[in-house]
Amino acid sequence: MSKVALITGATAGFGKAIAKRFVKEGWNVVLTGRRQARLDALVEELGGPVRAHALCFDIRDEAATRAALASLPEDFKSFDALINNAGLALGTGPADTAQLADWKTMIDTNVTGLVTMTRLALDTLIARRGLVVNLASIASNWPYPGGNVYGATKAFVQQFSFGLRSDLSKHGVRVTSIEPGLSESEFTLVRTGGDQAAYDKLYKGANPLQPEDIAETIYWVASLPAHVNINSVEIMPVSQSWAPLQVHREDA
Repeated sequence: MSKVALITGATAGFGKAIAKRFVKEGWNVVLTGRRQARLDALVEELGGPVRAHALCFDIRDEAATRAALASLPEDFKSFDALINNAGLALGTGPADTAQLADWKTMIDTNVTGLVTMTRLALDTLIARRGLVVNLASIASNWPYPGGNVYGATKAFVQQFSFGLRSDLSKHGVRVTSIEPGLSESEFTLVRTGGDQAAYDKLYKGANPLQPEDIAETIYWVASLPAHVNINSVEIMPVSQSWAPLQVHREDA
């Protein structure tokens, strides 16, 4: 019987690429997201309902998350890996111009939704001696102007991963924090409110990471022997590196 991976935020970007990579290696997948049409199209692309099962709900809604997991058919309910990919950033400006509603949406999605899904999946993952992969960011470690709450949520994801690792090692459950840098996906369009010009400017000439690069890394983590745990992986494109610390100077 094929192993099963539960992948949140599977309708685009990293999540879609992760689903394709795992199915290519013989896994079956549970796909979650908020866009039913995209989920249905991806199920068909991956080989139909024998290989993939879609759950359409908002991860910020605990009741909907519980109901979705409870509805899983027999062939998909015993999943071996949880890949917490669902997340977003909203806004690029400094804290003093940010919208409070955007901050709360990021916290509700990147933190509350992720921990809710994880807690509801833990009994199954413990029984299966499974794997948890959490999508954090280089923003977990490296702050930048405009990163404010987004970076804070990803720092939480990283530390939550380490805490899970401490608690679950006795159960044989592996936990990994994946921390990508500059990556090209719908993520940036969401963050900028659909600003295609900003998207193009960010990636022009940068040769950024692609969703397939992240999918390959996560599959590598999942494919290692059961006694091997990768605690964290920080990934940047070669073109991206560390900048000098900024210094604000008062007018002379």
